[in-house]
Amino acid sequence: MKTRQENIFSSKTLTYFLQLAETMNYTQAAQLLGITQPALTQQIKKLERTVGAPLFYSVGKKLHISDAGRTMLEATHQIYDLLNTATDEIQSSTSATRGKINIGILASMEISVIQSFLIQYYKQFPDIEVSMHLLTRKEIWDRLENNKIDIAIMYLPDDSIKNWKPYKSRKIADERLLFISQDPALKTRKKIRFKDTLDNKWVTYPDEYYLNQFINEAYKNQLVDHPVSAAQFTSPFEIIRFAEATGLNTALPKSFYEAHNLGLKGNAVQFDPAIQFELAFVFRNEKENIPRIDSFFREFDHYLEEKDYLTRIREQNRKII
Repeated sequence: MKTRQENIFSSKTLTYFLQLAETMNYTQAAQLLGITQPALTQQIKKLERTVGAPLFYSVGKKLHISDAGRTMLEATHQIYDLLNTATDEIQSSTSATRGKINIGILASMEISVIQSFLIQYYKQFPDIEVSMHLLTRKEIWDRLENNKIDIAIMYLPDDSIKNWKPYKSRKIADERLLFISQDPALKTRKKIRFKDTLDNKWVTYPDEYYLNQFINEAYKNQLVDHPVSAAQFTSPFEIIRFAEATGLNTALPKSFYEAHNLGLKGNAVQFDPAIQFELAFVFRNEKENIPRIDSFFREFDHYLEEKDYLTRIREQNRKII
């Protein structure tokens, strides 16, 4: 028979509780967990019976977390932090040339330079298994939080994470967005004002994607209406392909354009003022103490010291062509 502590601290129970606390919506939480809403409700009620207090309450159709729920939420985060720290401490005593590194990469990024580095890294350290996962921004943060990936490669700044205390970042390269249009008049221009990019509809990333939100925020800061999206795709290849076929406008990272511009038809110019951000590694603080992670970062630094990120992007373009 399970003890009271086992009932409370089962991995499944805490996962269900955290998901509901994040979404504050039974239907949405159940969908994200891949279970039915009644099954989620049953698990939460079971947890509430075990702790002896309601963790959530409803006012109308809106769900709220109770004082007991806040206490449980804080305790659950402490448990996960403790487990993550214990895992990292155990891994920190392992070899620098053996083991596994899990890397989460933002799915909308240009990854040719990362792939080239990983090929070189494998040749030097064949006993280190590198597992690369293309993820959404939310999936990256969830997996960092739960210690399912060691390193994330993503864009910053990112306001979706409020508590940066457990994390560190290492800049890989400066990035900026380029406005891309089929308008031949752009061939002679180096920059374009925000208001001059709105004469046509756009192809964009989905609303919840980082770059789409970043673009809309940039237009808002310039007191200009944000672009009207006629179509949305998760991949920059799909975005540029649709834009070229329809004559719509778009905006994509300079790294992607530099990697593929020899095969593109559109004209690209810089925004005025520039829309700038960073490509960076993000990881939990303790990860640098793991020998193979520390070695990975040092090898990547050496890789970019030989040739910078943008130079390698351009070289990849020439090789493809």
